[in-house]
Amino acid sequence: MLVVRDLAAAYGPAQVLFDVSFTVEAGEVVTLLGRNGMGKTTTIHTLMGLVRALGGSASFDGKPLLGTPPYRIAQAGIGLVPEGRQIFPTLTVEENLIATAAARSKASLWTLQRVYAFFPRLAERRRNMGDQLSGGEQQMLAIGRALMTNPKLLILDEATEGLAPLVRREIWACLKRLKDEGQSILVVDKNVDALIKLADRHVVIEKGHVVWTGSSAQLADDRSVRERFLQA
Repeated sequence: MLVVRDLAAAYGPAQVLFDVSFTVEAGEVVTLLGRNGMGKTTTIHTLMGLVRALGGSASFDGKPLLGTPPYRIAQAGIGLVPEGRQIFPTLTVEENLIATAAARSKASLWTLQRVYAFFPRLAERRRNMGDQLSGGEQQMLAIGRALMTNPKLLILDEATEGLAPLVRREIWACLKRLKDEGQSILVVDKNVDALIKLADRHVVIEKGHVVWTGSSAQLADDRSVRERFLQA
């Protein structure tokens, strides 16, 4: 579904991605792992057209991504839950959800009613403004807003950052449900133990380079990877 080959990117004169390569297959959950500042968010922003690529290639459903405007990438079927959530603070929960709604077929799965069934707390708060929600509710809203685009691939950047442990467990449970329903997911987070339980494969990035890839079983067994690349 998503194929990234030798991706390079820079901020001004400073190159931050070097030959990053990985894939996400249909129905698969893949993680981007690494310490802060290693290039995970830059990789996502480059794929979404928010940072210009210096080289390499990326394709989604066989169509090139690099050089495509961000709104076209979203229309192609990639839904982004950005770092910091970035919900619309002066719109209600319902207005936030409706603002991004996109029907990709007559049988589009995600409707307002289904998002409310998936996140009952959003239904309870549907008349509240975005800035009246707790951090966990805002993250649920950010996920619901991305689902309302009916994405083929859902990307989550720092999926549970800054959330209380109980709320983090709720978010992981929601992502597990999405995986069980066949949703393709690319996720960035620091909670390696939770990701090992959720994901099929992992891509570890260090200083803009892919330094390790493997399955959850391989990552669980290889403590040296966690000690070298994932511990602060």
